[in-house]
Amino acid sequence: MVSIKDVPQDKLVERIAKYLKDNVPQVKPPQWAIYVKTGRNKDRPPQNDDWWYFRAAAVLRRVYLNGPVGLGSLRSSFSYRAKIGPKARSERTAKAGGAVIRNILHQLEAAGLIERTSAGRVITPKGRSLMDKLASELFKELKINVKVFPQ
Repeated sequence: MVSIKDVPQDKLVERIAKYLKDNVPQVKPPQWAIYVKTGRNKDRPPQNDDWWYFRAAAVLRRVYLNGPVGLGSLRSSFSYRAKIGPKARSERTAKAGGAVIRNILHQLEAAGLIERTSAGRVITPKGRSLMDKLASELFKELKINVKVFPQ
């Protein structure tokens, strides 16, 4: 059984983003997505036209790995180093914008890939099987050599 931990994260997110764009009609960028910044200290919107799908794939992966999660922990997961104040002050961590992540969570819920519980959002069996299927396809394509160590 191949897990999403067995494949490179960047290639897996790219594969999930392509799948979401082509096969999941509930996940699509809203009209305001071309103008929005992903955090308070960013100067411009993302340059990649498909950035919404990449962020949705990364959120889905994060819910798979760390669920149950809430919006605050996801904002921390996508945080970045931000310059605050004059040069003499050091950089600080700034959380990612919440509106983008919140909208993506709603879209993934509508698609049936994640669900809300009292503890936070968790991945559904449908979402888990999708992630495992894409990870195993990627695993076979990359022909990753996994060494099993005796215990």
